[in-house]
Amino acid sequence: MLETVQNLMHGAIHMKKTDTVDPTLTEFSQGYQTLGSENRRKALIALATQFGVNRVHIRELIQHYLGLQSDDHAQQSDLDEEGCASALYRMEKNLRHALKPLYITLFERLNAHPGGLKFLVDLRADLNGAIEEENIPLLRSLDSDLKEKLATWLSPAVLELHHITWDDPASLLEKIVAYEAVHPISNLHDLKRRLGAGRRCFGYLHPAIPGEPLIFIEVALMRGLSQSIQHGLAGINLGKFLIKRVIELVRQEMPHVKMFATLSPIPGFMQWLLSKLASQSKLAQSSSKSGTDYEEALASALRENLLLPEEEKEIIEATMENDKSIGPMEVLLKLLSSARHEWAKSETLSKMVQPILMRLCARYLLKEKKRGKALDPVTNFHVQNGATAERLNWMADFSEKSLCQSAGIMVNYLYRLDEIEENAQKYFNTGYIKASSYMEGYL
Repeated sequence: MLETVQNLMHGAIHMKKTDTVDPTLTEFSQGYQTLGSENRRKALIALATQFGVNRVHIRELIQHYLGLQSDDHAQQSDLDEEGCASALYRMEKNLRHALKPLYITLFERLNAHPGGLKFLVDLRADLNGAIEEENIPLLRSLDSDLKEKLATWLSPAVLELHHITWDDPASLLEKIVAYEAVHPISNLHDLKRRLGAGRRCFGYLHPAIPGEPLIFIEVALMRGLSQSIQHGLAGINLGKFLIKRVIELVRQEMPHVKMFATLSPIPGFMQWLLSKLASQSKLAQSSSKSGTDYEEALASALRENLLLPEEEKEIIEATMENDKSIGPMEVLLKLLSSARHEWAKSETLSKMVQPILMRLCARYLLKEKKRGKALDPVTNFHVQNGATAERLNWMADFSEKSLCQSAGIMVNYLYRLDEIEENAQKYFNTGYIKASSYMEGYL
């Protein structure tokens, strides 16, 4: 079946504009959807490998283009100035065409095909999964090009903002239950409660994907906001526009509402913390052994005190660790790495780690950066839209997923309407993250 799908992919790309391409696109999309995850990955690699750009041809065009611009060529040529300009324009057009990967043709034809846009969103979700398994340049380039196309085709200008209520079709409500990733919905009864009095739910719909919420926000009046987005749309900033539209609608309905806050996950905190604890524990162990002056100096330069002296003492006392060769950071690493999260079920251990985790979580959110921007993707999203990091909430989500990702901690981002533009501009210019005095108190 994989070979059939690849042949259909080839046919859909190379068909002439005058050919009837819809039947081939239908067969390709249906065939692809029957593939297992491994064969889908192979099909995506084949798409990126066989239908990219022809670099040999591009190199030839560039050499020709540079030749047209050379002084020697201009002196030898009897073309007038206008003729030279025309030749350059034609060559630039040829270059643009050559730099367009062949798979873009497949994307464009699928976008115009019934059901094709939804298929592309799902295809990108598969592509993101493939990149997690095999992070190679070919797949990253394919993802970048598809993301750019989806961002254009799913522009907020063509999306419909829909107020989702209990009266909507069951198929739409079931998708809300399935797609909610921040605050999982247990069943339709739970959803009905969330759509009841004092609650609102808004989502973006696209005319080409009827009944399919691309992204949605749940609003609990006086309590907060949360949002979910389909995996295939990751990195496409629809949430920015949705939040602003929802704020406008709520203000129109209830002008007295002045502040809007989210209750957001912290997906990368525990991965960052466990990595830090592991590296620092290793450095502490290596420094206790004899080594060269260079090795000792390097270890000293890389070493940092993640824990305060009183925290180190409390960790040893609470865990009753008697092995003197094991340091507090190693003890904490072992405790937090427990697959069953025993620390979260023990009142003593939970009380001991709470101030440590809350302090380090505040550091992770406000101080840890990548290329000058917040390391945490959710933080980056909200602060670039002008939000303030307002408050940490201990054990706000006791689910397995949340314990693994953030030790159950969630964070409130507050949107003060009179500060949004200034906060966003400061973050864009300097990377500064606006935080409440409560948050800064942890640092």
